[in-house]
Amino acid sequence: MYEELYSAWKREKESAEIQALPRDFFAILAQYVKRLREESRMLDEKTVRAKLLLRESKNVKRLVKDLIQLRYDKVVRRVSAGEALSKEGLTEEEERLYRDLVPSIESYQALLKDVIGGRFPFSEAKQKPKRMVLRFLREIPAIIGVDMKTYGPFRAEDVATLPVENARILVKQGVAVEVEAGV
Repeated sequence: MYEELYSAWKREKESAEIQALPRDFFAILAQYVKRLREESRMLDEKTVRAKLLLRESKNVKRLVKDLIQLRYDKVVRRVSAGEALSKEGLTEEEERLYRDLVPSIESYQALLKDVIGGRFPFSEAKQKPKRMVLRFLREIPAIIGVDMKTYGPFRAEDVATLPVENARILVKQGVAVEVEAGV
């Protein structure tokens, strides 16, 4: 597994684009790290084998941290620039994080647009509704709203009231539709 990790790290380091990884790459990697830790506990610390395992564990942790940071930076850069990101090369965990990241970045971009446009973001003076009722079209994980409260997770056909800023992003992504209140 060490060779696969090193190869993935090296490809990621040398490329400006996010490199494809197997969907279960991080799950397999976590098992590998766990096995290293358990194996090293069983050995006498003074043996050559124990010292080699300790060195390998330190190298693995360093490579994992750097690999994840490199990939995260590339995803954030692409999303911030409004560029599409193919989910095919992402692991299962990264795809989940990507889904959570997009609404947050879009909220920051909306804030920037409001300030540059001379509008008062989050101003109490606005007479617009502060919350919107949505019906979810598909399952999504919990999100953090602009009011810093947690909403969800939601399943298909769930109905919920969310802050307008978050609701508009979810509607724009095709995850939910606005429910019109009947009088």
